[in-house]
Amino acid sequence: MTEDGTGRRLAEVADGTADRDAVDRWAGRRLSDDARERDETSRWALELLHGIDLRHGPGEPYLHDEQQVRGRPAEYRRRRRAER
Repeated sequence: MTEDGTGRRLAEVADGTADRDAVDRWAGRRLSDDARERDETSRWALELLHGIDLRHGPGEPYLHDEQQVRGRPAEYRRRRRAER
């Protein structure tokens, strides 16, 4: 399966160059597109990104903290390598 931009979006959230809310909405649109078949890694990453902007409550920290988010691109690459 070809890269659909999911890995790039994970990296952009991790390095702070992408807005969490915008990436959440992008992932939600991708997940709701039932016409596309997705591999396991893409589905994992999209499900993670759809909700990346959630907080514990108003003004509270994100559910996915910065340390977790920074580790996601490496996990994505590891999963991609395992698919080969």
